[in-house]
Amino acid sequence: MAKMEFREDLYTNQEARLRFEAYSRLQASAVAFGESLAIPEIVAIGGQSDGKSTLLEAFLGFRFNVREVEMGTRRPLIVMMVHDPSAETPRCRLQAEDSEEYGPPIVPETAVAAAIKAMTDAHLARTGGTVSAKPIVLRAEYAYCPNLTIIDTPGFILKARQGEGESTPDDILEMVKVQAAPPHRLILFLQQSSVEWASSLWMHVVQELDPEFKRTVVIASKFDNRMKEFGERWEVDRYLSAAGYLSASVRPFFVALPKERALSSSGEWRSQIQAMDRDVLHQLQHNIAGGFDQDRFGPCIGFGNLKRYLEEELAKKYRDAAPATLALLQDRCSQLSAELALAESKLHAMQDVTSLRTAAMKHVGLLAGLFSSMLVEGAASPELVQHGYTTEEERAACGLTQWPGVPSLREPQHAQLPLLGGAAFERCMSEFQTAVACLSFPSVAQAHVANVVLALGLRGHAGGSAAEQAARQVGRAQARALLLPLLDHAIARLSAVMRRTWQLAVDYALPNDNPMRPYVAFNAELRAAFQGCIARMEEHCAALVRHELEVATSAFARRISLASLSLEDDGCEDAQNVPPVPPMQVLQDRAGHNIPPPTQILQDREVHASQMTVPETPSPDVVAAKRKGRSNLGRQVGMGALKARSKQGDGQYSNVYRLAEAHFMHIREAVAQESAPATLKAAFLEPVSRGLATDLSVHLFARTDQQFMSWFTSPGAVEVMHAKRDALARKAEGLIKCKDDFSELSRCL
Repeated sequence: MAKMEFREDLYTNQEARLRFEAYSRLQASAVAFGESLAIPEIVAIGGQSDGKSTLLEAFLGFRFNVREVEMGTRRPLIVMMVHDPSAETPRCRLQAEDSEEYGPPIVPETAVAAAIKAMTDAHLARTGGTVSAKPIVLRAEYAYCPNLTIIDTPGFILKARQGEGESTPDDILEMVKVQAAPPHRLILFLQQSSVEWASSLWMHVVQELDPEFKRTVVIASKFDNRMKEFGERWEVDRYLSAAGYLSASVRPFFVALPKERALSSSGEWRSQIQAMDRDVLHQLQHNIAGGFDQDRFGPCIGFGNLKRYLEEELAKKYRDAAPATLALLQDRCSQLSAELALAESKLHAMQDVTSLRTAAMKHVGLLAGLFSSMLVEGAASPELVQHGYTTEEERAACGLTQWPGVPSLREPQHAQLPLLGGAAFERCMSEFQTAVACLSFPSVAQAHVANVVLALGLRGHAGGSAAEQAARQVGRAQARALLLPLLDHAIARLSAVMRRTWQLAVDYALPNDNPMRPYVAFNAELRAAFQGCIARMEEHCAALVRHELEVATSAFARRISLASLSLEDDGCEDAQNVPPVPPMQVLQDRAGHNIPPPTQILQDREVHASQMTVPETPSPDVVAAKRKGRSNLGRQVGMGALKARSKQGDGQYSNVYRLAEAHFMHIREAVAQESAPATLKAAFLEPVSRGLATDLSVHLFARTDQQFMSWFTSPGAVEVMHAKRDALARKAEGLIKCKDDFSELSRCL
C-alpha cells in the first residue's frame, strides 16, 4: 500500500525542483520567439461552477479569490506561470489592453481578482457586450508554481442570465472552441462528479474538438461530494471506470479541493490541498466496504496525481516538439545573423561619405538616362505604357484645359491613347500646331487703322507706303497678341509632360533594388533639383520664343512687301520700328561651343535654299525724287482719310485690313510650321539629352560633406543604428545560448 502514499510535499520536493528548472529554461527559449514555437499549454473548459478557477489556484499554489468575482464567466484568462525560486511571495502583473507591456505588481495577491474584474468591466463597457473573446493575460512569478500556461475559459451555460444578450451561451461556446482548437494545447475538461457520465451536458464539445481524446484529460471535480453516495466497492469501481461512456484509452481523474476560503496564508492553501488528497484516499480505502481497485484507479485519485501527470505530459510535448523546435531555432539564428550583417553594412554605408557620393552619382546618372531615353526615344515597356495619359487626362493633370483664343479645337490625333514621354511630347506639339492653325485674323476697329495710317501719313510717308506700314504694324500686333499666349500654353504643357515623365522614371522605371530608394530626403532634394532645371528651361524657352516671334514678324513683313505686294520700301524706317530683342541665354554643347538658336539655323537654311539677293542701293537723286513723291501722296492720303466716313473694309482701309490679314496669315504659318516647333524642341530636348545629369549633379554634389550627409542621416540616426545593431547582436547571442540550452535539455527530458 506504500505506493499509494502521496509524497510529503507536492510543491517543494526535489523532483519538482528539477522539473521546474528544466521547464524554466525551456520556457525562456520558447518565449524568446513568441508564437513561433508551439509552447505546451493547458486549456480548462467545462460548465459554469464546475471548479475550473479553483483548479487554477491549486496549480498556482496561492489564492486570488477568483470565485468571488466570477471573472471566468465573461473573458478568457491566460495565466502564464513562471517558476522563480526567489519569489516566496507571488508577483502578479496584468498585461495592459492592446499592449505587450505589463503593469506593476498587484499587492496583495488576493486583490488580483478585483483587478481582473475592473479590466473586464471597462472592456465590456467600451464594446457594449456581455462577454468578450479577447483574453486577459496574467503573469504570475512564484517559487511554488510550475512553468506552464493555463487558460481559464468562461463556463458553458444553457441560458443567458437576466440582462445578458440571448446569444451569450453561443458566444461562450465559440470562444472556448477557439481557445481549445490549437493542437499544441492540452484540454482539461471538468465536470462535477455529482453528474452521471450519461447525463454530461458538454462532453459533445470535447468530442468535436478532440474526437479520439488524444490531448484531452477528463476531470471529475468536487469528488468529495460524490463519495458520500458510495457504500460498496462495486459502486466505486463502476463510477471510476466510466464503462460504456468513455473509451478504455481515456483515463479520468477524480479531484477534490478545499472549500474553505478563510485560510490565513498561501502555505496553508497548499497544505490543505495535499491534506484533501490524503483524506479522499483514506475514505476510499477505509470507509467503503471492500475498498476500491487501487492498482487500477489509484493513480487517478487526487490533485497531486493530476499535477504530476500533466507535468509528464508536458515533458512529452517538449520532447516531441524538440526536433522541429531545434530546426526552427537554428533557422532563426541564421536569420538573425543575416540581419546583423545587414545592420553592420548599413551602419558602415551611413558613415562612408565617399561611398554615398559614388552611389548617389550613379543614381542620378541612371535616372537622367532613363528620363532622357523615355523623352527622346519613347517608352515601349508594357509596364510603363499603362501609366500613360490620354489627352484629356493630361490636360486635367496640368490644369490647362483649353488653348487661349481657340474656343473649339478638333481632337488631335491619338487623343484617346495613353501616351507618355516622347510620344506625349510630340502629341502636344501637334496639338499646338493645330491650335495655331485655327487662329483667324480678328476684326480690327476702323479707328485703330485710321490712327496708324494718319500717324504714318503725318510723318511724311506716301500713301502706298503708309498703308503698307500700317498693315505691317496691325498684323504684327495681332500676331503677337494671339500667338504669344499659345506659345506660353505650349511651354507649360510640355513642361508638364516632362515632369510626368520624370515621375514615371522614378516610380516605375528605376530598379526596386536601387540603394538610393530608401533615402527620402535625398530623393526629395533630387526632385527639387529637377524642378529647378525644368523651371530654368521654361524661362529660357519663353525668352527664345518671344525673340523668335519678333524675328518672324519682321522678316515676313519684308517678304510680303517685296514679293507679294510689289510696293517700294527702303526698309530703313521699318527696321528702326522693331523693338529691341531681350538678351538671350546662349545654349552650349558639352565641349563649351555655342549652339545657334533654332531660328537662326532655319534662316540659314532658307538663305542657302533660295539664294535671295539684296536690291542695289539707289542713287541720291532717285531717293530724293521718291521722297518728294511720297510726301505729296502722303498729304493727299492724309486729307482723304480725314474726310472718309466708311465702315471697315471700305475705301483705303479695306486695303490696309487686307494687307494686315496677309501679314498675319504668313506669320501664323511660319510660327506654327517652322519657328516655334524648332525652338520648343531645342529649348527642352537639347538640354535634357546633353546636360541634365550635369545640371543635377552640380546642384546635388557641389556641397560640403556635412551638407551632403544631412540628406542621409537625421540628427541621432547613427546612434539609433548603433543601438539597433547592438540589440541585434545581443539577441543573436542570447538566441544561440537558447538553442544550445534547448538542445541539451531536450536530451534530458
